[in-house]
Amino acid sequence: MWEAPGSRIAAMGHYQPGEVLTNDDLAGLVDTSDEWIRQRTGIATRHIARQESVTDLAAAAGGKALAAAGLDPAEIGLVIVATSSAIDRCPTVAARTAGRLGIPSAVAYDLNNACTGFVTALATADHSLRAGAARHALVIGAEKMSDLTDWTDRTTCVLLGDGAGAAVVSAQEGGDAGIGPVVWGSDPARGDAVRLQDDWQPRFRQNGQTVFRWATTELAPVAVEACRRAGLTPADLGGIVTHQANLRIIDSLVRQLDAPQAVVARDVTVSGNTSAASIPLALSKLVEDRTIPRGAPVLLLGFGGGLSWAAQVVACP
Repeated sequence: MWEAPGSRIAAMGHYQPGEVLTNDDLAGLVDTSDEWIRQRTGIATRHIARQESVTDLAAAAGGKALAAAGLDPAEIGLVIVATSSAIDRCPTVAARTAGRLGIPSAVAYDLNNACTGFVTALATADHSLRAGAARHALVIGAEKMSDLTDWTDRTTCVLLGDGAGAAVVSAQEGGDAGIGPVVWGSDPARGDAVRLQDDWQPRFRQNGQTVFRWATTELAPVAVEACRRAGLTPADLGGIVTHQANLRIIDSLVRQLDAPQAVVARDVTVSGNTSAASIPLALSKLVEDRTIPRGAPVLLLGFGGGLSWAAQVVACP
């Protein structure tokens, strides 16, 4: 009987729609300015999908990851799409993506854990592969946040963007596991701080100050614990990829971790907040540019709606 002691990220892929929305463009919609947005969020641009669906974004990123891994679609036994912006409930984005990519019979489902979704999905896939339920999985974070944006609310419309990132995760039958133990949880007592609601026309709402204080004061210990469980310290990290919510949050977390050798993802400046897509999108770009050496330990830290969090250390593909 086949047994898998661990798993690893074998390949990455990402996709962003072609239309770029600048801060100056937003200044024509609401009372804001490029300076105001940059000072408070670090964001300069974001990508917007006018015609493409969440499935279109997921399939584009997933197809690139599958090609990079050199696998036949029939070898994929599990497809998970982390998304909170899918409008259709059934068929799931994962099922539709599997169909687009010619994956014939994988179990396929969507996972909604808001901005923490990709790391949650990656850990879930790792657990499934460790249990022998599949040998290869396709894990995607895909969001069309522009569908959920209130373009009259200057506190939120400046934040959000569209895109997708994907990882092929493969069982590792020998040697060290390439995906470390996950540290995850939630604080439902503060769940109303981030919301997607408004009956049948959901809109993104958040209490920005609550989220900022929580992220900058309570999440660094989660990251340190993920490193500890992987047998490392932050000083050993080759990269840090947090949820790309706000540049001020990212920089605050990095200062607290004391990881002088780590390459830090700051994709938020050009992509905005893409929720569950932000971590795989940023990591895929770093892999494509070979900014982080193959095999180097990279901390992934997701956080957001719920309020939820998940962190783990992975070997850079």
